Amino acid sequence: MARYREPNGVEPPFSEDDIQREQFGPRGVPGAPDPAKMTPQREKKTPKNVDPGHTA
Repeated sequence: MARYREPNGVEPPFSEDDIQREQFGPRGVPGAPDPAKMTPQREKKTPKNVDPGHTA
């Protein structure tokens, strides 16, 4: 049986975490909102304009 492998550098559309969150909710409670919030300090540090950079 041949296994399908993602090419190097290509991520699958959904991770295992995404699948689990869809099934069980963010904290294990289906249908509950995600209580995680970005702190003001982290929001200030997060760049607004993300430049993907160069490949070479």
